Amino acid sequence: MSEADTSTIRRRLKVSGRVQGVFYRETLRRLAEEAGVSGWARNTRDGLEAALEGPPDKVESLVQWSRKGPPHAVVIHVQVDDEPPTGEQGFRVR
Repeated sequence: MSEADTSTIRRRLKVSGRVQGVFYRETLRRLAEEAGVSGWARNTRDGLEAALEGPPDKVESLVQWSRKGPPHAVVIHVQVDDEPPTGEQGFRVR
């Protein structure tokens, strides 16, 4: 594994609970951009799904934030899966 491989990680999040209509995706986008983390977030039937890619400490910080979310969110569960980095650039709300 090269140094480049260890300087970027990717996590897929599946968040369940009351996470729609509370600015969860938009807040995640803003925090990710401020942290220099790329990826995307979208609503699903069961809550929200997101991919986060960037420096390990920044990605893990956002994973921790996702367990609480913005002020009016009620997060019940967050499933976190490792994925290989894809070289994603920027953060999109889908």
